[in-house]
Amino acid sequence: MRIIENQTFDMERALYGSRGVLAKGCSFDGPADGESAFKECSDITTEHCFFNLRYPFWHTHGLKISDSEMTELCRASLWYSGHIEISGTKMHGIKALRECGDVVIRDCDIISPEFGWSTRGIRMEDTTAVSEYFMMRSEDIIFRNVTFKGKYSFQYIKNAVFENCSFETKDAFWHGENITVRNSVIKGEYLAWYSNGLTLENCKIIGTQPFCYCANLKLINCEMIDCDLAFEKSEVEASITTPVISIKNPLSGTICVPSVGEIICDDENSKGEIVTGECSCPCKASA
Repeated sequence: MRIIENQTFDMERALYGSRGVLAKGCSFDGPADGESAFKECSDITTEHCFFNLRYPFWHTHGLKISDSEMTELCRASLWYSGHIEISGTKMHGIKALRECGDVVIRDCDIISPEFGWSTRGIRMEDTTAVSEYFMMRSEDIIFRNVTFKGKYSFQYIKNAVFENCSFETKDAFWHGENITVRNSVIKGEYLAWYSNGLTLENCKIIGTQPFCYCANLKLINCEMIDCDLAFEKSEVEASITTPVISIKNPLSGTICVPSVGEIICDDENSKGEIVTGECSCPCKASA
């Protein structure tokens, strides 16, 4: 492996087409303002590097980035790339990850609008993220111990598992398919509308008008705080451990809840059953 250490690169496509490179303590910055430093590369490792220029890793396969920084000027840093491991790194440029596959992100700090679009096979652990339209249209997702804050997250995603996460978000999981969330907190408005196959287990849900127009929705032993007008036109099986402000026109299924402030049933096509008091619903004990 070729080792490049403590050098500065600012030219266009500075290391274009490189194979088997380890860059240590390097800076991609400078007056030439060149983009695409590692375009069309393979087997690249960067350690303790500073990225302040655009598009550094496009069409790069076999990439490891550790203990590095991508500034807000480092936009669209990883596109059309695969077999990626990123750890201990700041990813602060817009659209930092898109159209990539086989990605592992650990112990990172992400501040990046439109992060993760159309990515296939991503595992994220012990990471914080601030974004808008986070992970849109991505598939095969595993998140553990991820803290997220932003808007319009996880829209149109497929095949995802989230565990021990905390999300403060708006419009999360819209049109999502085959999603499981366990032992997590989700705070926001209009959660999971139009989703299909969403299961939440031992979660805390906070905010107005959650779970409307859902298909195959399941809640197992979940808390619902400050939730009103919930479950409108949804197919739902739910065991809820806290009172709910209001439930409106569930389409089908059974909702077990200690108490409801208001039950709104003004649609003759809505046949969902609401059971108040102690829950004996089968979904309480099985995912």
